[in-house]
Amino acid sequence: MPAALAAVRPARIRVAIAAADPVSRAGLAAQLRDQSSIEVMPEVTGEETVIVVVADEVSEPTCRELRALRAAGHERIVLLVARVDDAGLLSAVEAGVSGVVRRNQATAAHVASAIHAASAGEGTLPPDLLGRLLSQVGRLQRQVLHPRGLTFAGLTEREVAVLRLLAEGHDTAEVGRRLYFSERTVKNVIHDVTSRLDLRNRTHAVAYAIRQGLI
Repeated sequence: MPAALAAVRPARIRVAIAAADPVSRAGLAAQLRDQSSIEVMPEVTGEETVIVVVADEVSEPTCRELRALRAAGHERIVLLVARVDDAGLLSAVEAGVSGVVRRNQATAAHVASAIHAASAGEGTLPPDLLGRLLSQVGRLQRQVLHPRGLTFAGLTEREVAVLRLLAEGHDTAEVGRRLYFSERTVKNVIHDVTSRLDLRNRTHAVAYAIRQGLI
């Protein structure tokens, strides 16, 4: 191959496979080795771009493994799973997976597509699982967060109102007057937000609210 063409060839995605069953690992590795854009690593070393976790179901041991990988700095994880119910799906998402693929749908092309999506920072779910996840999220909002006055960003409606006025340039006294709070209450709200979300100061809190699309 000419040097110029070799220079522009895209880098292969390094993939490690985490599977308790060596037969499953060997089978998946053999499938992926036929994908020219993917390089299968011999083990999880920290040099890989994506980790594929193979499991029968989203059990507590599976979730512990997912959380441990995330804690070790692995942010792109594809879960290849045989069975997943609604609770398991939510647990997998909470544990930080980038994509979920059912084992009975795990063709080489399908798994490779999920790996490419994870490598690009995108998520992958089968359409029916996506619908079930959205239904669970809506139920969580209605039954858990809304009765407590919370949003998914972890802020109450009062906290959002305070941050919105701060973003508009009002000082704490003006915010208090507009919301009929004392200035002390406004400062307490800001302190609660920054402490709970580990934010540095009110400016950081406003920036957080903007990034979350709340203001």
